[in-house]
Amino acid sequence: MRLLRSFCTFRSLFIQRQTTKQQRRGLSGAAMRLVQFCHHGDGGVTRVGVEQGEGLGVVDLKAFDPSMPSTMRGFLELGAAGLECAQRALSSGRCVVVRSDIQLLSPITAPEKVIGVGLNYRDHCLEQNAPIPKEPIIFSKFPSAITGPYDDILLPAESQEVDWEVELAFVIGKRGKHIKEEDALSYVAGFTVANDVSARDWQMKRNGKQWLLGKTFDSFCPLGPALVTTDAVTDPHRLAVSCLVNGDVVQSSNTDQMIFKTQALVSWVSKFVTLTPGDVFLTGTPPGVGVFRKPPIFLKRGDVVQCQIEQLGSIINKVI
Repeated sequence: MRLLRSFCTFRSLFIQRQTTKQQRRGLSGAAMRLVQFCHHGDGGVTRVGVEQGEGLGVVDLKAFDPSMPSTMRGFLELGAAGLECAQRALSSGRCVVVRSDIQLLSPITAPEKVIGVGLNYRDHCLEQNAPIPKEPIIFSKFPSAITGPYDDILLPAESQEVDWEVELAFVIGKRGKHIKEEDALSYVAGFTVANDVSARDWQMKRNGKQWLLGKTFDSFCPLGPALVTTDAVTDPHRLAVSCLVNGDVVQSSNTDQMIFKTQALVSWVSKFVTLTPGDVFLTGTPPGVGVFRKPPIFLKRGDVVQCQIEQLGSIINKVI
């Protein structure tokens, strides 16, 4: 009887640990680089694919399985079934398109929400002598601000102070409200690179100093190049992050400087709104932005901005 009781106790503990481990892992359970793309000359029809590796060929999921959605948001709404299909497609080696035949789009388009986090890097707070926030500072960008990893940034005539902000972004993979912090990673589909382009005059001086208009001009949210599933990222809070303007390094830090990590942000925001598949979080920027330089430096036409994050890749956008 004692032996049986001991076995039952051990089994219960094992199941509990495995469940906890699964909760703390990402949504996919597999390491993949998911992309949205369109074929050249195909009229801009969106497809979802899986990269064979960073910069390598892309497996066209709809060609592999015609029942697959044509957008990342639709794909994520399938949950585990979509991710399992992507794994099978990647393993098959079939339906591969070469990179020269396609254009990579933002890995997510038309999300329900784009959620930004202000002052979320300790070293960024220090550069502007700002106190460390005691709770996340949340703002939003309109989804129409999203553009692709290699698309142009449109310099608006209404602003003279357009700035760069390299950021780690993550995308929600399943619906949730009042999410516990210990369960939060199971709601995350993956990570990508973002540039939270910002018109500082509209952010800091106009519109009642509400941030929205300064953050949400068209093309002010380049994303990409891929949605890297959580299981493909060793530790999202220990990644080198940098931004270059015309080849010169202007930001260089590490995501270990983040004040509120991914789990805390998911839990906090889900207190207020229901998170849905495709929702994008921009997690804050490190020091080195143009507005706090002496004298300030802002983007001008012809500039090329490259944002890169270890294990995720880089996005390169020309200012026009």
